[in-house]
Amino acid sequence: MKATELREMSDEQLALTLHDCCDRLFRLRLQSQTERLDAPSELRKNRRLIARIKTIQTERSKQPVAESAS
Repeated sequence: MKATELREMSDEQLALTLHDCCDRLFRLRLQSQTERLDAPSELRKNRRLIARIKTIQTERSKQPVAESAS
């Protein structure tokens, strides 16, 4: 999922996507410890997706503060 697609989502959709990604990352980490992963690159993709979502959420939370200060 690209950042442009994430920016088009509402806050509720972002929160739900973040929760799903965190669950998926947890399962992948568990699977990587117990058995061999089919695609180890999935760990990196999920971590980066979580970081993108959190960045967008932070930008949105700071945006009203910046507008009111101007």
